[in-house]
Amino acid sequence: MRPPNLQNLKEELDSSFDPETRTKLTQSGFDATRLVSLAASLAGGDANTRRSRRNRIAGAVEPPSEDEIRPIPPPGSGERQRLEALGLEALRRGELAFAVLAGGMATRMGSVVKALVEVADGHTFLDLRLRENRLWSERAGRPVPLWLMTSEATDAPTRDALERTGAPAHVRTFTQDLGLRLTPEGRLFFGDDGKPSLYSPGHGDLVDALRRSGLLRAFLAQGGRYVWIANLDNLGATIDPCLLGLFIEVQRESERAGARIDVMVEVTDKEAGDRGGIPVHALGKLQILEEFRLPSDFDASAVRVFNTNTFLVSAAALETVNIEWNWFEVEKQVEGRPAIQFERLLQELTGAMPAAYVRVPRHGPSARFLPVKDRDELEARRGAIASVVRSRGILPE
Repeated sequence: MRPPNLQNLKEELDSSFDPETRTKLTQSGFDATRLVSLAASLAGGDANTRRSRRNRIAGAVEPPSEDEIRPIPPPGSGERQRLEALGLEALRRGELAFAVLAGGMATRMGSVVKALVEVADGHTFLDLRLRENRLWSERAGRPVPLWLMTSEATDAPTRDALERTGAPAHVRTFTQDLGLRLTPEGRLFFGDDGKPSLYSPGHGDLVDALRRSGLLRAFLAQGGRYVWIANLDNLGATIDPCLLGLFIEVQRESERAGARIDVMVEVTDKEAGDRGGIPVHALGKLQILEEFRLPSDFDASAVRVFNTNTFLVSAAALETVNIEWNWFEVEKQVEGRPAIQFERLLQELTGAMPAAYVRVPRHGPSARFLPVKDRDELEARRGAIASVVRSRGILPE
């Protein structure tokens, strides 16, 4: 392929936007210099070879040892009760906020915003997140901040729904970044409407977007200490005082050892067909890497757990950590034509800050991994989701 003409791209970036779009891009963290640099990386032979070279890490990779994946103490045990009490006290002190990833392009549910899709007993994903928040705010005796990261495609419908339902003031939205698609040749990709094609660059936007919003800074000023991050559609990933207590305990242990842990990742057992990010020792740390980033001779099946994209994070570290994001090249079909977009992954938190890992269940009333990516998966999981939210008091039995 011919090398990208970066001068043409720079000229397009200078001249292709109406004032409203340019303002929107500026407010959403768009970086023109970064896009030009990423466009330059499109040069160099076959696309698959180029992506493999860009994505795969160098050096030795090893699976984690069994004792590096912590278990949850069994229900009814003294240790479970101790951790639950520790977590509940933190909730009562106002130390937890819950951040929900509710952005994206609103394409997987038939162009309906996922937050507004009915899940159980006439309640939508958003309804159930609000009911969960109300439940835990009552148990904590104070509002638990609920932050929803929306996107260009999901923000207005989500905000309208929150207004209609009379959501309390501690429920807030903030928008993720905007990116510009490119052609495979490194030019701006224009839609059939003649306008540059915008997209959401991935859930890795959460860190920068949350900082831009000011929500995290205000939370810290009020004594906030922990942020729970979960996907909107994974209704198994709810507030659990035991897990919060475990994270607090892990932090204390690590501080005594002189190596503070700032993020705890929920991982779950693999089943047939599962692929995704897995914890591995790589580049001098135990971190989550997607399988496409691993050396070709590494056997990913040797790691029997994978990332659920649910994290407990130190709020102070989330506000200050410097992350050198990897931007992954993805080819999409947009209006019947190939388009290139660059995305980033939230799990790169584990490469930027010391991480711990906890194994969570994926079946039964304690399940914490019930993802719903599309309509088919929703129909397959409706019963399990309804059972879980009822068992946790989010819906009545």
